[in-house]
Amino acid sequence: MRGCRTWVGTRLVLSTAQLLNSLIANAFAFERCRCAGLGAVPAPPLSRASLLSRVRRCPGLLRLSRAILGCPGSAAVPGIAAVPGCPQRRNGARNKINSLSEYGGEATFALDNWKETDYTTMQPPFQPDDLDVAAAVARARPQLEELLTQCPEWLLCTARRLVPQAALSSLGTTASPRERTSLLLDLLQGAGPAAWKHFAQSVCMEYDLPLDLEVLLMSSAGEGNFSQTEEPGTDTRAQSSVPKGSARPRPCSSSGSDKDAKRRRLDACVNYRHLLINSIRHRYGSKRAAEAQEQTQPLPFNQTFVNVVIHQSKASRFKERPEKAQEGLAGAAEAEECADTAVKVSDLLCSEAPSHTTKVIFLFGKPGIGKTRLMHRICQKWAEGVLPQFLFTFLFEFRQLNLLKRKLTLKELLFDMFLQPEDSPDAVFQGLLQNAQQTLIIFDGLDEFAANMDVSSSSKRGPALTSPLSISQLFTELCHGSLLPGCTVLVTSRPKRLPDFLLCTVSVLAEIGGFDRKKVEEYVSHYFCQHSFRERAIAHVKSSTKLLSMCLIPALCNIVCICLEYLFLKHQMSVELPQTMTQFYIKMFLIFLNKQQGDCAGDEETQVNCNKKAILGLFDLALRGLEEKKLVFYVHDIPEDVKEFASLHGLLTVFEVKTSGTCPEAGYAFVHLSLQEFFAALCLMVSRRVDKNYLKKKFFLKSKWTLKNETKTEFMESFHIFLSGLSSRECRTFLMLLAEQDEAWVQEKQDVILESLKKLAATHLSGPKVLELCHCTFETQNLEVAQHIGSLLNFKYEFKNFRLTTLDMSALVFVINSGQDLICLDFAGCLVDTECLEVLAGCKNVEHLSFRSRRCGDDFAAALSKSLQGMGSLKKLELTGGCITAEGMTNLVQAASQCLQLEEINLQGNRIQDPEGKRVMDLFSKMEKLKKVDLSHNHLSLNAVLSLAKEGIVCQNVTELCARGDTMVIYFSGTSGRAQRSPDLKLEENKEHLIPTRHVNLCLQDHRLLSQHARTIVAILQSCPCLSEVDLSGNKLGDEGCSCLLKSLPCLSISKQLNLSQNRLSVSGLCSLLQSANSCQEVMELQVSLSRDTAVLRFREDREFASLPPREEPVFSTGDQQRGEENQMPDTSQKIRLTDCNLQGSDLKNVCAVLKECGHVSELDLSGNFLGDEGLLQLFQCLPKLKMLRFLKFDNNRISLSSVFFLAQSLTTLGHIKTMSLSLGHPQVVHLIFWERASSTSRWRSGSLACPKQEGKGQSFSLRECRVGLEDVTRLCQALARCPQLTEIHLSGNSLSDQSIERLLSFLPFFCHLTLLSIRKNSFSPRCAVLLLNSINLCERVRAVEVRSSENAFLHLGASAQSQRTSCRLTGCAIGQGQVEELCSILEQHGWLAEIDLSRNQLGDEGLRCLLDRLHRVPGTCSLNLSHNGISQDGVLHLINAFVTSGNTTEVQVSLCSKATLIIKLASGDDPRKILRLAECNFQPEHLEKLFLLLERCTGLTEYTSSNNNMTVQAAERLLHSLRKDLGLLKISIEEPWVCRERVVDLLELALQASGSITEIMICKDKTLFQLVIRFPHCLEKTESVISRLSLYKPQMQHSLCQRLCEKCAQLQRLRWSHMELQEDEAEMLVRILLPLPELKVFGLTSSSVAPAGIDYLISGLQNCQAIEELNLGYMKLSSAAIPELVLGLCEMPFLRRFILNHNSIGDEGCSRLAEALRKMHSLEEINLSHNEIGDPGLINLAAVLLEMQNLKKIDLSGNCPSTAGGEKLMEALAHCKHIKELLLSRNGFGDRTAVTLALCLPHIANLKVLHFQNNNIGQAGGLELARALVVCELLEEISLSENDLGEQSIHALSKGLPSFRRLRKIDLRFCGVTDGASKSLSLGFQQCPSMEEIILSWNALGDGGAQELAIALPKMEKLKVLDLEKNHIGACGATKLAEELATCPEIESIRLWGNPVPRGLPETLTSQDPRLCFSFN
Repeated sequence: MRGCRTWVGTRLVLSTAQLLNSLIANAFAFERCRCAGLGAVPAPPLSRASLLSRVRRCPGLLRLSRAILGCPGSAAVPGIAAVPGCPQRRNGARNKINSLSEYGGEATFALDNWKETDYTTMQPPFQPDDLDVAAAVARARPQLEELLTQCPEWLLCTARRLVPQAALSSLGTTASPRERTSLLLDLLQGAGPAAWKHFAQSVCMEYDLPLDLEVLLMSSAGEGNFSQTEEPGTDTRAQSSVPKGSARPRPCSSSGSDKDAKRRRLDACVNYRHLLINSIRHRYGSKRAAEAQEQTQPLPFNQTFVNVVIHQSKASRFKERPEKAQEGLAGAAEAEECADTAVKVSDLLCSEAPSHTTKVIFLFGKPGIGKTRLMHRICQKWAEGVLPQFLFTFLFEFRQLNLLKRKLTLKELLFDMFLQPEDSPDAVFQGLLQNAQQTLIIFDGLDEFAANMDVSSSSKRGPALTSPLSISQLFTELCHGSLLPGCTVLVTSRPKRLPDFLLCTVSVLAEIGGFDRKKVEEYVSHYFCQHSFRERAIAHVKSSTKLLSMCLIPALCNIVCICLEYLFLKHQMSVELPQTMTQFYIKMFLIFLNKQQGDCAGDEETQVNCNKKAILGLFDLALRGLEEKKLVFYVHDIPEDVKEFASLHGLLTVFEVKTSGTCPEAGYAFVHLSLQEFFAALCLMVSRRVDKNYLKKKFFLKSKWTLKNETKTEFMESFHIFLSGLSSRECRTFLMLLAEQDEAWVQEKQDVILESLKKLAATHLSGPKVLELCHCTFETQNLEVAQHIGSLLNFKYEFKNFRLTTLDMSALVFVINSGQDLICLDFAGCLVDTECLEVLAGCKNVEHLSFRSRRCGDDFAAALSKSLQGMGSLKKLELTGGCITAEGMTNLVQAASQCLQLEEINLQGNRIQDPEGKRVMDLFSKMEKLKKVDLSHNHLSLNAVLSLAKEGIVCQNVTELCARGDTMVIYFSGTSGRAQRSPDLKLEENKEHLIPTRHVNLCLQDHRLLSQHARTIVAILQSCPCLSEVDLSGNKLGDEGCSCLLKSLPCLSISKQLNLSQNRLSVSGLCSLLQSANSCQEVMELQVSLSRDTAVLRFREDREFASLPPREEPVFSTGDQQRGEENQMPDTSQKIRLTDCNLQGSDLKNVCAVLKECGHVSELDLSGNFLGDEGLLQLFQCLPKLKMLRFLKFDNNRISLSSVFFLAQSLTTLGHIKTMSLSLGHPQVVHLIFWERASSTSRWRSGSLACPKQEGKGQSFSLRECRVGLEDVTRLCQALARCPQLTEIHLSGNSLSDQSIERLLSFLPFFCHLTLLSIRKNSFSPRCAVLLLNSINLCERVRAVEVRSSENAFLHLGASAQSQRTSCRLTGCAIGQGQVEELCSILEQHGWLAEIDLSRNQLGDEGLRCLLDRLHRVPGTCSLNLSHNGISQDGVLHLINAFVTSGNTTEVQVSLCSKATLIIKLASGDDPRKILRLAECNFQPEHLEKLFLLLERCTGLTEYTSSNNNMTVQAAERLLHSLRKDLGLLKISIEEPWVCRERVVDLLELALQASGSITEIMICKDKTLFQLVIRFPHCLEKTESVISRLSLYKPQMQHSLCQRLCEKCAQLQRLRWSHMELQEDEAEMLVRILLPLPELKVFGLTSSSVAPAGIDYLISGLQNCQAIEELNLGYMKLSSAAIPELVLGLCEMPFLRRFILNHNSIGDEGCSRLAEALRKMHSLEEINLSHNEIGDPGLINLAAVLLEMQNLKKIDLSGNCPSTAGGEKLMEALAHCKHIKELLLSRNGFGDRTAVTLALCLPHIANLKVLHFQNNNIGQAGGLELARALVVCELLEEISLSENDLGEQSIHALSKGLPSFRRLRKIDLRFCGVTDGASKSLSLGFQQCPSMEEIILSWNALGDGGAQELAIALPKMEKLKVLDLEKNHIGACGATKLAEELATCPEIESIRLWGNPVPRGLPETLTSQDPRLCFSFN
């Protein structure tokens, strides 16, 4: 038969009998092989395809072969019907298929409806009886032309043999090769069938053609259609283009043997294809289904197929972890899940792809959806010819590929692992490569792949075909197209993150989503088709929402049907099914146990007990498989009894496993992965080997990919759900049965799972994991657990960009309804089916429901409408970004109108273009609690907007309608049409139930309204009598439309504002606006700016019901309005702002004519016009009519210097001007503020006003950025000098020369009431600075002269010439040696100097010498600051020499470090002090020697301090020898690094080097400080008793040291040591020698370490300190154990006044013991027990003692741990301490009750001076009472209430009491929540504290307003030194205002503004102007 071909020129004929016998023999042999069993099917001796291939070459036998094969139109031979592929057999199989139903998929995109086409009736496109040769040729022509165009010579040669020569003559005129080829083919086709047949055979023999092209050619040649070798129904029209060069021509001298070889290769491919078809049919086809159906035991998860739905998605959603991607772009089109499109499976497989490009299709779906069944179905349909575009199909399961440990080539993968060719494998593989575009390779279960996706070794050039690769590499290269390019790769997986290499290669991404309700019904109907109770089963499933939700998962639907069938067959009338998936699996397992036993089956317990060993073994096998990532088991992996049991009950399936080309092995796997997970979960719960810790470790929520190529829990998709389900009470009995344990044992394991669930709820969970947790909670069916988890998940219900099933929604609703809290449920970009909405209807605890998805249309809105009424707590509904139309909106609103609790509806971003305004508003009006409806971004038409506006403003519950562009928001009162009462509204008691007036805001902005719409708008406005704000900006009304509106203004009821901005107003319309403002008395403000297209009218509100703050702050920020001194504006005042209107001088005439009629104008702003000097004159002529004018702005009007002089003169002529601020810079500024005038006395005569003088009120003149010369200064000063009330002159940036400044200073005596002259931003020369200093001699009223940085100068003048001390500060003025003489002569003339600051100049050593030479002539007492003047060590020594010799120099302070400090204090008269402080002078030995020589001459020195001056120990000894004094005390302080290194003994030895008697020793090693106080002359009396104690001392101590120490320290009074490490001998010296000294009054040992024995010894030594008055043992880590010994010492100290024991750990016990000792110490004045862990018991005992301590003046109990009760007891006791002055009780957390108690006690401690009560948890209640009570403590000097949330009322109360504190120096209110609202009252209070030096308001909420209020108060606080505003909200305005006012406050040292949001660059600018402003920590 292999030679049965008809060749050109050769014929081989076989007899009909031989052919028939051969056909029959081969057919029956093939049938026997098909029925042999599962696995690979052995090839028949000769396949049907081979038969036809041989027969088709013999035309005489074609008809006979068709008859034998049963083709239509021929009589079938009897007995041939059994041959596979004949119509009779296929029809029977088809009918069998149609009678079954397989569940299938899991997606939501419509799969091919396999049943719609009757594939048995499809005929091949070419039938032999009526062959259409022309059609066949037409189909082959395109590929044939492309092929033969490349072979023109061979084509021409062949044509010459078959076509007459005359016909070829026409070729000469054809130039194009393509046209030439086409013409030759036409000639060959026209030459007749014989010629074409010969030509077609020649092409096939000469070239390697694609299989489909060769089939077409042979069919067109009339040799039988190759499609007949396919299964009927195969569509051969699907073709792939043949690329150039794909057909390889053979040499012209090809022999017959080469052609035979080619034909054999072609036959091998055809044979292999049919071998594949038969094998796939046997594996997955109808026969296999029939065999499964015939089994007596129905297998789970093995049912017939039911159509599924599929949705094509986007690969981008898997580019990150799913939970991260889903939580990403909620509404983005590329991320939104609802952007999926519905497709068919055939469309997925047939979709176009670029030629030779591999197409990768990725299908994903949840467990049980049916991915594997769908793949089998695709293979089956391909074998039936439904997918004709594929010639070859291969299916691989990753669970089997996991078993491969070796590397394979592609050929080995396809042939060894799927199906071996019967012969010529190389030829078949070559055919596969040539037909790659028609090859489908399916990889099922990517999530089950146990190995890593290793792509690191993939080559960019692609691997060789013969290279062995791992499975992951083969899979990768196939997807990349490196292997078998052009093929189609279909991959399935559970939802998970795609490996990175798939992200770039996936062409189509689709999801299988399970059944819908119709398919559930169809499935149940098919399942029970042979049962009488089919309808009952369907009704039972449909009646339960929960059951129906579970059935949407095909696998669960199968299990439900199994359970129902079992229960119905048992004739149970009342069927109760399980509630959860886990319980269903348990039920299914028990049913399978019972069904196998049939009628002999006992109860469930009996069946389990009989098979318990095998059952537990099966469970163990399942768990072991999951842990080892094994899903397929070999025979040796499974115990025999387990294998027999599981196979018998259909729990394991058996199949052939190929790991090589050798014989296959038997493999076993659980029938479904979820069943293996279920059994594994059971194993954990019943196994005795599994403890609680292991169980906790195994329980976690489903996790996705954790690394790029690795997974964490690949095979545990449902494992956690089953574990949760098994923890339910309902499963406890079953678990007890399996585990053979009692209930307590099982419950303990169940509790582990339940506790793990509770802990997971408290962690950060993404949306998908929240759903997983809800599923687990649902499975537990534990309401207590669900309630706990629901409370923790209260704010986590946000789901973005993934699909939610009905089962998901059921679990979610279960958890939400179990809780008590109302929640927000947000679905952004999620696919939510209408079935889900029905489940959601039962969610009673949803307060906020949001859907954001383009998929939401009218149908979705209709479905949602049905669910709304079930949500009884719903307040906010959002349905945005969808495609809802007006109809859908109306239906939704109609349903929502029944939800009376609904407060907000958001329908943004839909397609609601023309809603029915009246109907919609009527529905809205019924919703009593509705507050907001958002219809934005719906492309509403203008008519729709006007209709909604018209109906909306008359709707009684509408408060605002905002239509701005594409924004449409409607606000409602939410109180049944009654406007809400303002929370700040205070009415009288008799008006408590009064209904406030309704106010409506209307905004129709950016809607292109024209002038013709004006009347419509007026009608709308007139229909509402309660309008508040109307915004018509952004339209095109023009002058005409606006005029129409303004004419109707008196008829409109607008209470706040009318906005006509951006309506194309012109200059001509401005006057009509003015007239309307004048005619309508309700207009409060008119703001017009034509260049900015702004026009706003503001109206006076109804004061009784006004609750909103003003729209805008006043224009002016200076003057009385800021200082809180202005009177209340009359109700009729108006503000007119005509800014940037391009007004010329000529226009002002008309404007002024209207303004004269506006007698109520209080503010007038004409800035930004072109009025010039002429306009200013006209305006001033108009001013007499403006009797109520308070503020005038005339900025940017191009005025000249002439106007400046005119305005300066007007200060005199218009005496009611308060402030005038001018600037000719950019921008120009003209600001005038007027005093308020009494109308009865205000008169204007001849352009000037005769009015009473403003007694006690001054005038201010400011001129900035105006370049003026000498004559201009003279003219200006002459004008100002005529103004008697002028108090302040500010000149800034005016480029004044030295001569101009000298001229200005000469006028000082004529400014009689001037208090401040400031000159800023002006460059001063050193000489000019000295000229400014000379002003103290020019004018006796000058009190301070400040010149900073050669740019800013301030002269402060007093009210009178009476003698007062004067301050002179010339800092940073480059003053050098040349100016010293003149400077000294100026200073010598003034006898009342208080301070001279010459810091940051350039004096140097020489300048210092000159200054020191004349310093003795300076009279009086003053301080001279010469810091930062470049002084060296030599200069310092010269200064010390002057200090030693000078009689009036009392103190010198020098530091040559970065601070560069040099301060000299001079004093007149006899001042006994003589102080020298030297720090960081970097002295060298020669300098120190000179220093010591100078000090030897200074016998009057009282204090010497040396800090870090390179002084060694030897130099210190030299220093102590040098310092002597005739009589009195000398204090010596040395700070050097070696102090902390020296032992105490060595430091005492050093002390002995000093002359005189030592009265004080202080050693602070943390500060490296060694300090002595020495008395001169040395006294030796009273030392005998001390020396006598030396005999008691240890003999090893140096007796000479002790003796000298006793002699030298006999008069020691103070001993303070800190941060010491006392050795045993040092501690003994302290106890034996120093402590018993008779004069010792003060002893302090703090923060020091002493051995435990040493500390006890030290404390016991305190009993010898009988004269002690102060004892400090702070920071010594003393516990309560040390207190008894300490108490004994205290009892020996009758004179003790100060007892300090802070920062120890004495606790309650120690405090109680101390209290008893303190009771007897009547002299005690101070107690410090802070930070000692004292609670209520200790504090109460101490309080009892305080009652008797009448001399107590200070107590510090901060940082302890009492409660309110202890605090109250303490406060009650303190009330009896009449003399208490300092009360420090911070950081105790006392609370409000203690604060109230303290407030009650304060009247009894009126002597209180210091109160620290910070961080005590005081709220508004306690703070208010405390603030009110503080006023009785008039002696308070320091208050700290920081770190308490006092509240605004408490701050106001404190502010009100501040005037009572005349001695208050410091107040600390940091972290007290101080806001701008409280700043004004605080500022007023601070001004009335005359002694205030430091204010701390850091870490509050002060903004620019608060900073400005404080700035205004600064000049009134004359003693203020520090203002701390760190970490507030102060910006540029507040900082600038502080800088301005700081210039007038010379006494202030710093204002801290650290950490405030001041714009970049501004801090540097302000600091350069005044370095006292601190913006950083530097």
